[in-house]
Amino acid sequence: MDIVRLFSLLSVVLALAGCATVSPVAGKFPPITPRQAQTGGHNGTVVRWGGTLIQTETESSQTCFAVLAFPLNSYGRPQPGQESADNGRFLACAPGFYDPQLYAPGREVTVIGAIQGIAEKKVGGFPYHYPRIAATIVHLWPLQRPEPVHQGVYMNGGLGWPGYWWGAPGFWWWGYP
Repeated sequence: MDIVRLFSLLSVVLALAGCATVSPVAGKFPPITPRQAQTGGHNGTVVRWGGTLIQTETESSQTCFAVLAFPLNSYGRPQPGQESADNGRFLACAPGFYDPQLYAPGREVTVIGAIQGIAEKKVGGFPYHYPRIAATIVHLWPLQRPEPVHQGVYMNGGLGWPGYWWGAPGFWWWGYP
């Protein structure tokens, strides 16, 4: 009886472990934001930052990404809905070629690397101090599919019993609650 319980417990634990996902950008990092790193006092610190891509520039031996920073969720994915949290912008340069069509403006990216000083570029004609990261990991997040919209209207069907219309615009069905 004890062996059956042990085997059952082991099976459940292994099944749950198989369902667990590990983020490719997991880990503990100091809570330094790009806005805080603009002073230049954090050189050499390894950070995990993310946001939406503004621009991707390929060079002969590396690719540099200009990123509008946003807070990250527990998996390390940027949360663009947090516009009130102004984390600034940063540049992340990684060795090798990253296709600018794939790493297009508006895509979400998370970067891990060491802060390597400040680069000054213009934003709309104004000088801006970008913290520069020597990226070791550049993770492009998959596009999120929008949730399908289902609309429903509950009404009396006019025939003495309640019913409702439901579905997506253009495709409506009659049903009973």
